[in-house]
Amino acid sequence: MEDEQTRTPEELANELNVLIAQLRKMGRSDLLLRAIGVPMLEELRLEAARIRLSRMLITKDYRFILVDYDNREVVLQPIHKAVYLLFLAHPEGIEFKRLSEYQDELRDYYRKTSMGMDEQKIEEGISRLVNPLDNAINEKCSRIKKTFLSMMDEYTANYYIISGHVKRHMEGSNKTWYERLKIITLPRELVLFNDDALNTTATGI
Repeated sequence: MEDEQTRTPEELANELNVLIAQLRKMGRSDLLLRAIGVPMLEELRLEAARIRLSRMLITKDYRFILVDYDNREVVLQPIHKAVYLLFLAHPEGIEFKRLSEYQDELRDYYRKTSMGMDEQKIEEGISRLVNPLDNAINEKCSRIKKTFLSMMDEYTANYYIISGHVKRHMEGSNKTWYERLKIITLPRELVLFNDDALNTTATGI
């Protein structure tokens, strides 16, 4: 047999495709599943979802358009759009308990997406979002998730929603701590902006 190191990934994939076809023809999908394993199957599902991802266009008037899904609009309220824009601008993730540190940025997004809303209502909305004792931010993220799930399958939606990610840190040999971040995993090259839809704090996305 030809040395594996001399074969290209494409050749290996073709060989794998032949073996899969043979097992399926024998009716032994059980062996195929055993060989792949559940963790790898989950990874393959996510990769399949990634291939189907659509570009998201954010227009000058803050409409969210899924360009490759027949230009379908993601319909969200201004407060939800403001939250979404904040997390888009921070691919490194944000802890909910530290949301007050982003209060000015969040307020700026809300002013823009609400287009002339009364300033007092804006302040009330922002105060609730950054208050760690208020459940407002969780409610907004749940609404965003529900909206995307109504437009696509769960695996694809996982790239668009604001989801949890735990980041492990180690200090020395005996101290470990965790950041419970919230992030949007959508590759930022798929996010398009029309006429400077975002302010300068987000142009690095």
